Amino acid sequence: MLEPLRQGLPPLDPSAVAGSASCTLPPRYEAVGGARSFTRTTLTSWDLGDRFDDVALVVSELVTNALRHALPADQARERHDCSVRLHLMRWTSRLVCAVRDPSQESPVAGEAADSAESGRGLFLVESFSDSWGWHPSPAPVGDALGGSPRGKVVWALFRLADQISVAPAPAFPLLTAAKQAEAVRDGV
Repeated sequence: MLEPLRQGLPPLDPSAVAGSASCTLPPRYEAVGGARSFTRTTLTSWDLGDRFDDVALVVSELVTNALRHALPADQARERHDCSVRLHLMRWTSRLVCAVRDPSQESPVAGEAADSAESGRGLFLVESFSDSWGWHPSPAPVGDALGGSPRGKVVWALFRLADQISVAPAPAFPLLTAAKQAEAVRDGV
């Protein structure tokens, strides 16, 4: 049942991860700036600083959505069980940003009016990442509730340029080998 939600995610094998970092964010909107700072530091340490703009925009939207829609609006918001966590995971050819929050409600991309100041977050996530999705968060190890899911994880995947050098494209990509030899012989 969860497989369609996990499509596009890198393998879960921890030994395949080239790098990972996570942080707990306070349940306040000011945490979005901290999430961007954490993202910049992490991407720079992974030599991926050139991807910061797109990744930071997506991180900002995912964290804002978690704070706005997944946390209770009452004064009990500072409780420990209301935390939001940002995870950044890097594989050789992929980067995943994941935000875990305590809500089990699925994220919904809405239609925002042209004059609206909000409501476009998931549209931006979809536009700037290569894919995104969500799945219920697994319960923490040793959970007294018997391993039932608690909250959700919303993730966005970015494909990274391969580090392997690519052979140059042929000078005559649409010609057969015989036609290429003839074109070279004729000085084309």
